[in-house]
Amino acid sequence: MKRLLLLRHAKSAWPDGVEDHDRPLSERGRRDAPRMAAYIAAAGLRPDFALVSSARRTQETWALVAPALGGGCPSRTVPWIYEAEPEAILKAIQDAPEESETLLVIGHNPGFENVAALLAPHGDHEALARMKTKYPTAGLAVIAIDRQRWTDVAPGSGRLETFVTPKTLP
Repeated sequence: MKRLLLLRHAKSAWPDGVEDHDRPLSERGRRDAPRMAAYIAAAGLRPDFALVSSARRTQETWALVAPALGGGCPSRTVPWIYEAEPEAILKAIQDAPEESETLLVIGHNPGFENVAALLAPHGDHEALARMKTKYPTAGLAVIAIDRQRWTDVAPGSGRLETFVTPKTLP
């Protein structure tokens, strides 16, 4: 069984004259990203590979998350995760290294809430309801994938284990 962690980038700023792709994290985002990483580590969910959108805010989120996970997690920047449809995000997941057991993907909405719903229509009912209501910045969906290989991941092959946001952390 594989485990998929879908982490939406932390809160970004909206500086004047900056293209969407180049928006940096806000002060709140710089606080929330390490908190989410601490949760991932404490919950025993340390990824062994990460896929990260090329947008500045996702790269900055990863830069704050990686050290809190103990470092050493290889990553790959996947430019087309930015503004991707669910099918494109699914393709990125299917292309992940097979030796990876726990995959972290850092990206954007609406793609993330849609791919999470596509992959994991079942699971923790309360978590599903929260996720369907809102997938906020720095929101984390933890999905158990009932497959041995990433290439076999398909719609409905996952089960939502939990959905955590900075506001639900202590």
